[in-house]
Amino acid sequence: MESQDVTYLLSKWREGDRGALDSLTPIVYGELRKIAEAQLKKERSDHTLAPTALVHEAWMKLAKGNESEFASRGHFYALASRIMRNVLIDHARRLQAEKHGGNSITVTLTGVNESGGAQPMDFLVLNDAIDRLAKMNPRQAQVIEMRYFGGLGLEEIAVITGVSASTIMREQRAAEAWLSHTLLG
Repeated sequence: MESQDVTYLLSKWREGDRGALDSLTPIVYGELRKIAEAQLKKERSDHTLAPTALVHEAWMKLAKGNESEFASRGHFYALASRIMRNVLIDHARRLQAEKHGGNSITVTLTGVNESGGAQPMDFLVLNDAIDRLAKMNPRQAQVIEMRYFGGLGLEEIAVITGVSASTIMREQRAAEAWLSHTLLG
Protein backbone atom coordinates (compact mmCIF):
# COMPACT_ATOMS: atom_id res chain seq x y z
CA MET A 1 0.00 0.00 0.00
CA GLU A 2 2.86 2.39 0.78
CA SER A 3 4.08 2.11 -2.81
CA GLN A 4 0.69 3.16 -4.19
CA ASP A 5 0.36 5.96 -1.63
CA VAL A 6 3.78 7.35 -2.50
CA THR A 7 3.16 7.17 -6.24
CA TYR A 8 -0.26 8.83 -5.83
CA LEU A 9 1.12 11.63 -3.64
CA LEU A 10 4.03 12.19 -6.03
CA SER A 11 1.51 12.49 -8.84
CA LYS A 12 -0.55 15.02 -6.88
CA TRP A 13 2.58 16.98 -6.01
CA ARG A 14 3.59 16.99 -9.69
CA GLU A 15 0.16 18.46 -10.46
CA GLY A 16 0.91 21.35 -8.10
CA ASP A 17 -0.73 20.11 -4.89
CA ARG A 18 1.74 21.35 -2.24
CA GLY A 19 -0.34 19.61 0.45
CA ALA A 20 0.68 16.30 -1.12
CA LEU A 21 4.26 17.06 -0.07
CA ASP A 22 3.11 17.41 3.54
CA SER A 23 1.29 14.08 3.32
CA LEU A 24 4.24 12.42 1.61
CA THR A 25 6.80 13.36 4.24
CA PRO A 26 5.75 10.98 7.06
CA ILE A 27 5.28 8.11 4.61
CA VAL A 28 8.76 8.27 3.06
CA TYR A 29 10.72 9.47 6.08
CA GLY A 30 11.17 5.97 7.54
CA GLU A 31 12.45 4.54 4.27
CA LEU A 32 14.80 7.48 3.74
CA ARG A 33 16.10 6.96 7.27
CA LYS A 34 16.78 3.26 6.49
CA ILE A 35 18.69 4.28 3.35
CA ALA A 36 20.69 6.84 5.36
CA GLU A 37 21.47 4.34 8.11
CA ALA A 38 22.61 1.79 5.52
CA GLN A 39 24.86 4.39 3.94
CA LEU A 40 26.36 5.49 7.21
CA LYS A 41 27.00 1.88 8.31
CA LYS A 42 29.42 1.76 5.39
CA GLU A 43 31.26 4.78 6.78
CA ARG A 44 33.83 4.82 9.55
CA SER A 45 32.40 4.42 13.04
CA ASP A 46 33.15 7.98 14.17
CA HIS A 47 31.45 9.63 11.20
CA THR A 48 30.23 13.11 12.08
CA LEU A 49 27.08 13.01 9.96
CA ALA A 50 24.10 11.34 11.68
CA PRO A 51 21.36 9.51 9.72
CA THR A 52 18.82 12.15 10.72
CA ALA A 53 21.04 14.94 9.40
CA LEU A 54 21.63 13.04 6.16
CA VAL A 55 17.88 12.51 5.69
CA HIS A 56 17.07 16.14 6.48
CA GLU A 57 19.68 17.50 4.10
CA ALA A 58 18.57 15.13 1.34
CA TRP A 59 14.90 15.90 2.00
CA MET A 60 15.48 19.64 1.70
CA LYS A 61 17.12 19.07 -1.69
CA LEU A 62 14.34 16.70 -2.78
CA ALA A 63 11.61 19.12 -1.71
CA LYS A 64 13.27 22.00 -3.58
CA GLY A 65 13.93 19.86 -6.65
CA ASN A 66 11.98 19.31 -9.80
CA GLU A 67 9.12 17.10 -8.66
CA SER A 68 8.39 16.14 -12.28
CA GLU A 69 11.37 13.78 -11.94
CA PHE A 70 9.36 11.69 -9.48
CA ALA A 71 7.39 9.48 -11.85
CA SER A 72 6.97 6.74 -9.24
CA ARG A 73 8.04 5.55 -5.83
CA GLY A 74 11.06 3.85 -7.37
CA HIS A 75 12.14 7.00 -9.20
CA PHE A 76 11.74 8.98 -6.00
CA TYR A 77 13.95 6.61 -3.99
CA ALA A 78 16.49 6.39 -6.82
CA LEU A 79 16.79 10.17 -6.83
CA ALA A 80 16.91 10.22 -3.02
CA SER A 81 19.79 7.73 -3.05
CA ARG A 82 21.68 9.87 -5.57
CA ILE A 83 21.13 12.98 -3.46
CA MET A 84 22.30 11.17 -0.30
CA ARG A 85 25.41 10.04 -2.14
CA ASN A 86 26.06 13.64 -3.15
CA VAL A 87 25.51 14.86 0.42
CA LEU A 88 28.05 12.29 1.65
CA ILE A 89 30.51 13.33 -1.06
CA ASP A 90 30.13 17.00 -0.16
CA HIS A 91 30.58 16.15 3.52
CA ALA A 92 33.71 14.11 2.74
CA ARG A 93 35.17 16.93 0.66
CA ARG A 94 34.47 19.47 3.40
CA LEU A 95 36.19 17.31 6.00
CA GLN A 96 39.10 16.64 3.71
CA ALA A 97 39.50 20.34 3.01
CA GLU A 98 39.32 21.12 6.73
CA LYS A 99 41.97 18.58 7.54
CA HIS A 100 44.07 19.30 4.44
CA GLY A 101 43.94 15.75 3.20
CA GLY A 102 44.11 13.96 6.55
CA ASN A 103 41.82 11.25 7.86
CA SER A 104 40.03 10.19 4.70
CA ILE A 105 36.47 8.98 5.06
CA THR A 106 36.16 5.28 4.38
CA VAL A 107 33.17 3.28 3.25
CA THR A 108 32.50 -0.35 2.61
CA LEU A 109 31.03 -1.42 -0.69
CA THR A 110 30.00 -5.01 -0.23
CA GLY A 111 30.03 -6.97 -3.46
CA VAL A 112 32.94 -5.19 -5.09
CA ASN A 113 35.56 -7.24 -3.32
CA GLU A 114 35.15 -10.68 -4.85
CA SER A 115 37.23 -12.31 -2.13
CA GLY A 116 34.10 -12.27 0.04
CA GLY A 117 34.94 -9.71 2.69
CA ALA A 118 34.00 -6.08 2.67
CA GLN A 119 36.80 -3.81 1.53
CA PRO A 120 37.05 -0.37 3.14
CA MET A 121 38.08 2.42 0.79
CA ASP A 122 38.18 6.15 0.52
CA PHE A 123 34.71 7.46 -0.28
CA LEU A 124 36.02 10.06 -2.71
CA VAL A 125 38.02 7.43 -4.60
CA LEU A 126 34.88 5.31 -4.86
CA ASN A 127 32.90 8.31 -6.07
CA ASP A 128 35.50 9.06 -8.76
CA ALA A 129 35.41 5.42 -9.89
CA ILE A 130 31.60 5.48 -10.16
CA ASP A 131 31.83 8.74 -12.12
CA ARG A 132 34.33 7.13 -14.53
CA LEU A 133 32.05 4.10 -14.87
CA ALA A 134 29.14 6.44 -15.65
CA LYS A 135 31.08 7.90 -18.58
CA MET A 136 31.65 4.43 -20.02
CA ASN A 137 28.36 2.81 -19.05
CA PRO A 138 25.76 5.11 -17.48
CA ARG A 139 23.30 2.31 -16.70
CA GLN A 140 25.89 0.25 -14.82
CA ALA A 141 26.77 3.25 -12.69
CA GLN A 142 23.09 3.92 -12.11
CA VAL A 143 22.55 0.30 -11.04
CA ILE A 144 25.42 0.51 -8.53
CA GLU A 145 24.10 3.79 -7.19
CA MET A 146 20.55 2.51 -6.78
CA ARG A 147 21.61 -0.85 -5.27
CA TYR A 148 24.33 0.31 -2.86
CA PHE A 149 23.36 3.89 -2.15
CA GLY A 150 19.60 3.56 -2.44
CA GLY A 151 19.05 0.00 -1.31
CA LEU A 152 16.68 -0.66 -4.21
CA GLY A 153 16.01 -4.22 -5.32
CA LEU A 154 16.64 -5.65 -8.77
CA GLU A 155 12.96 -5.52 -9.69
CA GLU A 156 12.61 -1.87 -8.66
CA ILE A 157 15.71 -0.93 -10.65
CA ALA A 158 14.38 -2.88 -13.63
CA VAL A 159 11.14 -0.89 -13.57
CA ILE A 160 12.97 2.42 -13.25
CA THR A 161 15.42 1.67 -16.06
CA GLY A 162 12.92 -0.12 -18.29
CA VAL A 163 14.93 -3.33 -18.66
CA SER A 164 14.57 -6.82 -17.23
CA ALA A 165 15.75 -7.82 -13.77
CA SER A 166 18.15 -10.32 -15.35
CA THR A 167 19.71 -7.48 -17.35
CA ILE A 168 20.05 -5.45 -14.17
CA MET A 169 21.73 -8.42 -12.47
CA ARG A 170 24.21 -8.74 -15.37
CA GLU A 171 24.85 -4.98 -15.33
CA GLN A 172 25.46 -5.10 -11.58
CA ARG A 173 27.92 -7.97 -11.88
CA ALA A 174 29.78 -6.26 -14.71
CA ALA A 175 29.91 -2.98 -12.79
CA GLU A 176 31.12 -4.72 -9.63
CA ALA A 177 33.84 -6.50 -11.61
CA TRP A 178 34.95 -3.23 -13.20
CA LEU A 179 34.94 -1.43 -9.84
CA SER A 180 36.82 -4.28 -8.22
CA HIS A 181 39.48 -4.18 -10.92
CA THR A 182 39.68 -0.38 -10.83
CA LEU A 183 39.72 0.04 -7.06
CA LEU A 184 41.55 -3.04 -5.91
CA GLY A 185 43.93 -3.51 -8.83
